[in-house]
Amino acid sequence: MRIAVLAYDRISPFMLSTPLAVFAEPFLAGGHQLEICAATPRLSATAGLHIEAPAALDASLLADVVILPGWRDAQEPVSPDIVAVLRAAGERGALVVGLCLGAFGLAEAGLLDGRRATTHWARAELFAARYPAIDVDPGALFIDEGPVLTSAGIAAGLDCCLHLLARLSGIGEAHRVARHLVVAPQRGGAQPQLLERPVPGTSADRRVAGLLESLRADPLEAPSLDTLAQRAGMSRRSLTRHIRAQTGGSLGDWLKRVRLARAQDLLAAGGRGLEDVAARAGFVDAQALRAAFRQELGLTPRQWLARQRLG
Repeated sequence: MRIAVLAYDRISPFMLSTPLAVFAEPFLAGGHQLEICAATPRLSATAGLHIEAPAALDASLLADVVILPGWRDAQEPVSPDIVAVLRAAGERGALVVGLCLGAFGLAEAGLLDGRRATTHWARAELFAARYPAIDVDPGALFIDEGPVLTSAGIAAGLDCCLHLLARLSGIGEAHRVARHLVVAPQRGGAQPQLLERPVPGTSADRRVAGLLESLRADPLEAPSLDTLAQRAGMSRRSLTRHIRAQTGGSLGDWLKRVRLARAQDLLAAGGRGLEDVAARAGFVDAQALRAAFRQELGLTPRQWLARQRLG
Protein backbone atom coordinates (compact mmCIF):
# COMPACT_ATOMS: atom_id res chain seq x y z
CA MET A 1 0.00 0.00 0.00
CA ARG A 2 1.13 3.57 -0.72
CA ILE A 3 0.51 5.73 2.34
CA ALA A 4 0.73 9.53 2.24
CA VAL A 5 1.07 11.53 5.45
CA LEU A 6 0.21 15.19 4.94
CA ALA A 7 2.50 17.66 6.71
CA TYR A 8 1.99 21.40 7.09
CA ASP A 9 3.65 24.44 8.59
CA ARG A 10 3.77 24.52 12.42
CA ILE A 11 2.91 20.84 12.69
CA SER A 12 3.43 19.01 15.98
CA PRO A 13 6.39 16.62 15.54
CA PHE A 14 4.74 14.23 17.98
CA MET A 15 1.54 14.15 15.92
CA LEU A 16 3.53 13.68 12.69
CA SER A 17 5.48 10.82 14.26
CA THR A 18 2.32 8.88 15.18
CA PRO A 19 1.65 7.33 11.73
CA LEU A 20 5.40 7.08 11.09
CA ALA A 21 5.88 4.93 14.19
CA VAL A 22 3.24 2.47 12.98
CA PHE A 23 3.82 2.40 9.22
CA ALA A 24 7.43 3.45 8.62
CA GLU A 25 9.63 1.73 11.20
CA PRO A 26 12.24 -0.79 9.97
CA PHE A 27 10.75 -3.67 11.97
CA LEU A 28 7.56 -3.64 9.89
CA ALA A 29 6.85 -6.66 7.71
CA GLY A 30 3.92 -5.23 5.74
CA GLY A 31 6.05 -3.57 3.10
CA HIS A 32 3.97 -0.40 2.93
CA GLN A 33 5.47 2.56 1.10
CA LEU A 34 5.10 5.77 3.12
CA GLU A 35 5.77 9.36 2.04
CA ILE A 36 5.53 12.65 3.91
CA CYS A 37 3.88 15.12 1.55
CA ALA A 38 3.76 18.89 1.96
CA ALA A 39 3.12 22.04 -0.04
CA THR A 40 6.68 23.26 0.60
CA PRO A 41 9.87 21.22 1.01
CA ARG A 42 10.83 22.85 4.32
CA LEU A 43 8.37 23.25 7.18
CA SER A 44 8.52 24.82 10.60
CA ALA A 45 7.33 22.68 13.49
CA THR A 46 6.47 23.33 17.09
CA ALA A 47 9.26 23.70 19.67
CA GLY A 48 11.42 25.55 17.11
CA LEU A 49 12.10 22.49 14.96
CA HIS A 50 12.21 22.32 11.16
CA ILE A 51 11.22 19.39 8.94
CA GLU A 52 12.29 18.55 5.41
CA ALA A 53 9.35 17.02 3.52
CA PRO A 54 10.63 14.60 0.86
CA ALA A 55 7.55 14.71 -1.38
CA ALA A 56 5.28 17.38 -2.80
CA LEU A 57 1.63 17.52 -1.81
CA ASP A 58 0.62 16.25 -5.26
CA ALA A 59 2.44 12.97 -4.58
CA SER A 60 -0.43 12.05 -2.29
CA LEU A 61 -2.73 11.86 -5.33
CA LEU A 62 -1.28 8.39 -6.02
CA ALA A 63 -1.68 7.08 -2.47
CA ASP A 64 -4.01 4.30 -1.36
CA VAL A 65 -4.18 5.79 2.15
CA VAL A 66 -4.02 9.50 3.00
CA ILE A 67 -3.48 10.57 6.62
CA LEU A 68 -3.85 14.09 8.02
CA PRO A 69 -2.12 14.02 11.43
CA GLY A 70 -3.84 16.79 13.35
CA TRP A 71 -4.12 20.45 12.54
CA ARG A 72 -2.46 23.40 14.24
CA ASP A 73 -5.62 25.16 15.52
CA ALA A 74 -9.29 24.18 15.46
CA GLN A 75 -10.19 27.88 15.05
CA GLU A 76 -8.08 28.15 11.88
CA PRO A 77 -9.54 26.68 8.67
CA VAL A 78 -7.55 23.79 7.22
CA SER A 79 -5.66 25.07 4.18
CA PRO A 80 -7.53 24.73 0.86
CA ASP A 81 -4.73 22.73 -0.79
CA ILE A 82 -4.90 20.06 1.93
CA VAL A 83 -8.71 20.00 1.76
CA ALA A 84 -8.48 19.52 -2.02
CA VAL A 85 -6.09 16.58 -1.59
CA LEU A 86 -8.40 14.95 0.96
CA ARG A 87 -11.45 15.44 -1.26
CA ALA A 88 -9.60 13.95 -4.26
CA ALA A 89 -8.56 10.96 -2.15
CA GLY A 90 -12.15 10.34 -1.15
CA GLU A 91 -13.37 10.64 -4.72
CA ARG A 92 -10.92 8.03 -6.02
CA GLY A 93 -11.74 5.58 -3.22
CA ALA A 94 -8.60 5.90 -1.10
CA LEU A 95 -8.77 5.40 2.65
CA VAL A 96 -8.68 8.79 4.38
CA VAL A 97 -7.68 9.25 8.02
CA GLY A 98 -7.98 12.33 10.23
CA LEU A 99 -6.03 12.08 13.48
CA CYS A 100 -7.13 14.40 16.29
CA LEU A 101 -7.91 17.83 14.76
CA GLY A 102 -7.24 16.30 11.35
CA ALA A 103 -10.92 15.36 11.48
CA PHE A 104 -11.66 19.03 10.74
CA GLY A 105 -9.90 18.64 7.40
CA LEU A 106 -11.96 15.57 6.49
CA ALA A 107 -15.12 17.40 7.51
CA GLU A 108 -14.21 20.41 5.39
CA ALA A 109 -13.68 18.08 2.43
CA GLY A 110 -17.21 16.71 2.91
CA LEU A 111 -15.99 13.19 3.64
CA LEU A 112 -17.75 12.86 6.99
CA ASP A 113 -21.26 14.07 6.13
CA GLY A 114 -23.82 11.53 7.31
CA ARG A 115 -21.13 9.51 9.12
CA ARG A 116 -19.95 9.04 12.69
CA ALA A 117 -16.71 10.77 13.60
CA THR A 118 -14.67 11.89 16.58
CA THR A 119 -11.90 14.34 17.43
CA HIS A 120 -10.14 15.55 20.56
CA TRP A 121 -12.68 15.85 23.37
CA ALA A 122 -11.75 19.49 24.03
CA ARG A 123 -12.79 20.47 20.50
CA ALA A 124 -15.68 18.04 19.97
CA GLU A 125 -18.35 20.63 20.81
CA LEU A 126 -16.91 23.08 18.28
CA PHE A 127 -16.61 20.26 15.73
CA ALA A 128 -20.29 19.30 16.13
CA ALA A 129 -21.48 22.90 15.94
CA ARG A 130 -19.45 23.66 12.81
CA TYR A 131 -20.43 20.45 10.98
CA PRO A 132 -24.02 19.54 11.94
CA ALA A 133 -24.23 16.89 9.19
CA ILE A 134 -21.73 14.74 11.11
CA ASP A 135 -22.73 12.39 13.93
CA VAL A 136 -20.03 13.41 16.41
CA ASP A 137 -19.08 11.00 19.19
CA PRO A 138 -17.03 13.10 21.65
CA GLY A 139 -15.99 10.10 23.74
CA ALA A 140 -14.63 7.51 21.30
CA LEU A 141 -10.89 6.94 20.93
CA PHE A 142 -11.33 6.44 17.18
CA ILE A 143 -14.10 5.63 14.73
CA ASP A 144 -13.76 3.47 11.62
CA GLU A 145 -16.45 4.23 9.06
CA GLY A 146 -14.91 2.10 6.32
CA PRO A 147 -13.44 4.58 3.83
CA VAL A 148 -12.80 7.24 6.50
CA LEU A 149 -11.32 7.02 10.00
CA THR A 150 -11.07 9.68 12.70
CA SER A 151 -9.43 9.67 16.11
CA ALA A 152 -9.05 11.68 19.30
CA GLY A 153 -5.69 13.00 20.55
CA ILE A 154 -2.12 11.79 20.07
CA ALA A 155 -2.35 8.51 22.00
CA ALA A 156 -5.70 7.71 20.38
CA GLY A 157 -4.09 8.43 17.00
CA LEU A 158 -1.67 5.62 17.74
CA ASP A 159 -4.61 3.32 18.50
CA CYS A 160 -6.27 4.36 15.25
CA CYS A 161 -3.12 3.72 13.21
CA LEU A 162 -2.64 0.29 14.79
CA HIS A 163 -6.28 -0.49 13.98
CA LEU A 164 -5.67 0.60 10.39
CA LEU A 165 -2.54 -1.55 10.22
CA ALA A 166 -4.68 -4.49 11.34
CA ARG A 167 -7.03 -3.78 8.44
CA LEU A 168 -4.19 -3.56 5.93
CA SER A 169 -1.78 -6.24 7.16
CA GLY A 170 -3.69 -8.35 9.66
CA ILE A 171 -4.20 -8.29 13.40
CA GLY A 172 -1.05 -10.32 14.01
CA GLU A 173 1.14 -7.66 12.38
CA ALA A 174 -0.64 -4.91 14.35
CA HIS A 175 -0.04 -6.78 17.60
CA ARG A 176 3.62 -7.32 16.71
CA VAL A 177 4.14 -3.62 16.00
CA ALA A 178 2.29 -2.72 19.20
CA ARG A 179 4.67 -4.91 21.16
CA HIS A 180 7.66 -3.14 19.59
CA LEU A 181 6.12 0.20 20.52
CA VAL A 182 5.35 -1.12 24.03
CA VAL A 183 1.70 -0.12 23.81
CA ALA A 184 -1.48 -2.08 24.39
CA PRO A 185 -2.82 -3.56 21.12
CA GLN A 186 -6.35 -4.20 22.36
CA ARG A 187 -7.82 -0.70 22.91
CA GLY A 188 -11.02 -0.57 20.89
CA GLY A 189 -12.31 2.58 19.27
CA ALA A 190 -15.36 2.70 21.54
CA GLN A 191 -13.25 2.97 24.69
CA PRO A 192 -13.77 6.42 26.26
CA GLN A 193 -11.11 9.11 25.83
CA LEU A 194 -11.18 9.90 29.55
CA LEU A 195 -10.85 6.99 31.99
CA GLU A 196 -11.23 7.27 35.74
CA ARG A 197 -8.07 5.24 36.37
CA PRO A 198 -6.22 4.16 33.20
CA VAL A 199 -3.33 2.41 35.01
CA PRO A 200 -3.81 -0.21 37.74
CA GLY A 201 -2.56 1.21 41.02
CA THR A 202 -4.15 -0.34 44.09
CA SER A 203 -4.11 -3.97 45.11
CA ALA A 204 -7.70 -4.32 43.87
CA ASP A 205 -6.69 -2.81 40.52
CA ARG A 206 -3.90 -5.34 40.15
CA ARG A 207 -6.18 -8.24 41.02
CA VAL A 208 -8.67 -7.14 38.38
CA ALA A 209 -5.88 -6.66 35.84
CA GLY A 210 -4.76 -10.22 36.55
CA LEU A 211 -8.29 -11.51 35.98
CA LEU A 212 -8.48 -9.71 32.65
CA GLU A 213 -5.14 -11.10 31.54
CA SER A 214 -6.26 -14.64 32.38
CA LEU A 215 -9.40 -14.12 30.30
CA ARG A 216 -7.34 -12.72 27.45
CA ALA A 217 -5.15 -15.84 27.53
CA ASP A 218 -8.23 -18.07 27.37
CA PRO A 219 -11.19 -16.21 25.81
CA LEU A 220 -13.17 -19.47 25.67
CA GLU A 221 -13.67 -19.13 29.40
CA ALA A 222 -16.97 -17.42 30.25
CA PRO A 223 -17.22 -17.12 34.03
CA SER A 224 -20.01 -15.06 35.55
CA LEU A 225 -19.37 -11.74 37.23
CA ASP A 226 -20.19 -13.39 40.53
CA THR A 227 -17.51 -16.03 39.96
CA LEU A 228 -14.94 -13.41 38.97
CA ALA A 229 -15.85 -11.24 41.93
CA GLN A 230 -15.26 -14.20 44.23
CA ARG A 231 -11.84 -14.79 42.62
CA ALA A 232 -10.93 -11.12 43.08
CA GLY A 233 -12.20 -11.03 46.65
CA MET A 234 -14.61 -8.15 46.07
CA SER A 235 -18.29 -7.51 45.49
CA ARG A 236 -19.87 -7.80 42.05
CA ARG A 237 -20.57 -4.06 42.08
CA SER A 238 -16.99 -3.21 42.98
CA LEU A 239 -15.63 -5.55 40.31
CA THR A 240 -17.87 -3.97 37.68
CA ARG A 241 -16.61 -0.52 38.65
CA HIS A 242 -12.95 -1.62 38.47
CA ILE A 243 -13.44 -3.30 35.08
CA ARG A 244 -15.05 -0.16 33.67
CA ALA A 245 -12.19 1.98 35.02
CA GLN A 246 -9.57 -0.27 33.35
CA THR A 247 -11.29 -1.07 30.05
CA GLY A 248 -13.67 1.82 29.52
CA GLY A 249 -16.71 -0.42 29.32
CA SER A 250 -18.37 -3.58 30.49
CA LEU A 251 -16.75 -6.98 30.85
CA GLY A 252 -18.89 -8.25 27.97
CA ASP A 253 -17.75 -5.47 25.60
CA TRP A 254 -14.10 -5.99 26.48
CA LEU A 255 -14.32 -9.76 26.15
CA LYS A 256 -15.99 -9.41 22.76
CA ARG A 257 -13.03 -7.34 21.53
CA VAL A 258 -10.58 -9.93 22.87
CA ARG A 259 -12.48 -12.72 21.12
CA LEU A 260 -12.64 -10.69 17.92
CA ALA A 261 -8.85 -10.30 17.98
CA ARG A 262 -8.51 -14.07 18.45
CA ALA A 263 -10.87 -14.69 15.52
CA GLN A 264 -8.85 -12.33 13.33
CA ASP A 265 -5.68 -14.24 14.18
CA LEU A 266 -7.36 -17.53 13.32
CA LEU A 267 -8.73 -16.23 10.02
CA ALA A 268 -5.40 -14.70 9.03
CA ALA A 269 -3.67 -17.99 9.84
CA GLY A 270 -5.97 -19.84 7.43
CA GLY A 271 -8.75 -20.96 9.76
CA ARG A 272 -11.47 -22.72 7.78
CA GLY A 273 -15.14 -22.28 8.38
CA LEU A 274 -16.68 -19.47 10.38
CA GLU A 275 -18.38 -21.87 12.76
CA ASP A 276 -15.04 -23.43 13.69
CA VAL A 277 -13.33 -20.03 14.02
CA ALA A 278 -16.22 -18.73 16.13
CA ALA A 279 -16.05 -21.71 18.48
CA ARG A 280 -12.27 -21.48 18.87
CA ALA A 281 -12.46 -17.72 19.53
CA GLY A 282 -15.19 -18.01 22.13
CA PHE A 283 -18.25 -16.86 20.19
CA VAL A 284 -21.56 -18.66 20.48
CA ASP A 285 -21.79 -19.22 16.75
CA ALA A 286 -20.83 -17.77 13.37
CA GLN A 287 -23.72 -15.31 13.48
CA ALA A 288 -22.36 -13.77 16.69
CA LEU A 289 -18.91 -13.58 15.08
CA ARG A 290 -20.31 -11.78 12.02
CA ALA A 291 -22.17 -9.33 14.25
CA ALA A 292 -18.96 -8.53 16.17
CA PHE A 293 -17.06 -7.88 12.93
CA ARG A 294 -19.76 -5.54 11.65
CA GLN A 295 -20.03 -3.66 14.94
CA GLU A 296 -16.30 -3.21 15.60
CA LEU A 297 -14.86 -3.06 12.06
CA GLY A 298 -17.81 -2.24 9.80
CA LEU A 299 -16.95 -5.30 7.69
CA THR A 300 -17.99 -8.92 7.38
CA PRO A 301 -15.31 -11.54 8.17
CA ARG A 302 -15.03 -12.28 4.45
CA GLN A 303 -14.54 -8.59 3.59
CA TRP A 304 -11.97 -8.18 6.35
CA LEU A 305 -10.02 -11.23 5.19
CA ALA A 306 -10.07 -10.00 1.58
CA ARG A 307 -8.52 -6.72 2.72
CA GLN A 308 -5.75 -8.55 4.55
CA ARG A 309 -4.90 -10.43 1.37
CA LEU A 310 -4.98 -7.19 -0.64
CA GLY A 311 -2.73 -5.50 1.93
